[in-house]
Amino acid sequence: MKRIISMLLIFVLLLTSFPGCSGQSDDSAPDPQMLLGEGTVLSQQTRPESSQGSGETPFSSDPIVLSSPMDSSSRTDASSQISAGASASSQAAEQSLASQAMAEQGSVTQAESSTGSLQSSSSPSSSSQAGSTGSGSGNSASSEYRAVWFSYLDLSGMLKGQGQSAFRQNIKTAFQNVSNLGCNVVIVQVRPFGDALYDSDYFPWSYLCTGTEGKSPGYDPLQVMIEEAHGLGLEIEAWVNPYRIRPAGNSNALSSSNIASQWEAEEEDYVIRYGGGIYYNPARPAVRELIVDGVRELAENYSLDGIHFDDYFYPSPDDSFDSVAYQEYKNGGGSLSLGDWRRENVNILIRDVYSAIKAADASIRFGISPQGNDSNNYNSQYIDVDKWLSNKGYVDYICPQIYFGFNNSTSPYTETVALWNNKIKVSGISLYIGLAPYKIGLTDTWAGSGKNEWINDSSILARQVQSAREYGKYGGFALFRYASLFAPDSSVKSQVEKEKKDLADVL
Repeated sequence: MKRIISMLLIFVLLLTSFPGCSGQSDDSAPDPQMLLGEGTVLSQQTRPESSQGSGETPFSSDPIVLSSPMDSSSRTDASSQISAGASASSQAAEQSLASQAMAEQGSVTQAESSTGSLQSSSSPSSSSQAGSTGSGSGNSASSEYRAVWFSYLDLSGMLKGQGQSAFRQNIKTAFQNVSNLGCNVVIVQVRPFGDALYDSDYFPWSYLCTGTEGKSPGYDPLQVMIEEAHGLGLEIEAWVNPYRIRPAGNSNALSSSNIASQWEAEEEDYVIRYGGGIYYNPARPAVRELIVDGVRELAENYSLDGIHFDDYFYPSPDDSFDSVAYQEYKNGGGSLSLGDWRRENVNILIRDVYSAIKAADASIRFGISPQGNDSNNYNSQYIDVDKWLSNKGYVDYICPQIYFGFNNSTSPYTETVALWNNKIKVSGISLYIGLAPYKIGLTDTWAGSGKNEWINDSSILARQVQSAREYGKYGGFALFRYASLFAPDSSVKSQVEKEKKDLADVL
């Protein structure tokens, strides 16, 4: 039965597409497919970690076209306005990973279909000059950030039913593969579903550890990952999904100790069920406090090099999602539009998270990986990236998911990198580029005339890294996700190996 489910998944995923991570295989290491666990080998194009572009998706996979985001100079500064209404707003049978991936598959396809046209572009030379005050490494590869995303899909097979010794060996082998490729950072998803792959005072043990939410595996997976990463000379970042409790299609029960269960029973809308999923309400100050507290304990209790958010923020642009909280805000004298109010709710969270991290350990970097198309970010997920990149106190780096080929009709890679490079207006913020090995050997559905680029070209990743080095704010890249390059489908395996070799040659 497991084999049948896996075959069905591969068939469905070949009709769509999504991100992955990287590393170079070691002939002496165990078969990397075995690290994913029996029946959980997923084809390399699966990217359920990005919603909205970086995780599971509550959005439809149908193409949509959104208007371009407003220029940052014309966007409303909502900080002072939202404070007026904030107090009113604040008071008032387990599914297989394969079937879960199917349910969440629309994320990348939706995100990439909504690209529209680029607002501006610039040449690498002009961008480099403009970025001279940034913290990116420019064309220097010596200090380059070279990361690989490990989603819960990568980690689950290594965790569930495994003791500490087995998990340690599994993750060590995986991290060695990353190091062999020439990468130096691992981004591990430690809070995927309002739960924790570590010992938390705020969130229950993830069901990914034992099959049951709230049940301890008897050891701390995050601590093991930190030890093994640092032992290999790798830096490690904890990847947190702030608002998602359960995506649509995930039927795993919430434990009675989960604060989401308690809030759902006691509070009107701190927890919202929407579109088959369960989410924390970004508008509620108590929710923001919970998320900040959770990040703070990571920074205080673990020897992390960074903390990372993906692109999951507001799960829907539907007006009804947070209508109760918004009406309270309006009744309290607030005057912001729904969109500006939502964006400021997110801004408050990001500022508070940044402050909490730096207060705990100033050396820990904080970064966010939004969609490559900023129109989606601004209009659908209500994140004001321009504000973050024009002011200190929000992020240390931005890592847009630029999952586009050079020949993409609406968002060609080079022009998109230039756009993001030029968004950074203050010093101290680096630009890292999220890259898409999950597309290797597959049709790029929403790329227009460039839809066959990933089939016909086997050196895209290497060329993308070399191209990005020409930009002044550029500091490195991240590859989504581990299985994309270490457990590819047999139909693309040879091409994946070619891409890995070419990438390693430029690192």
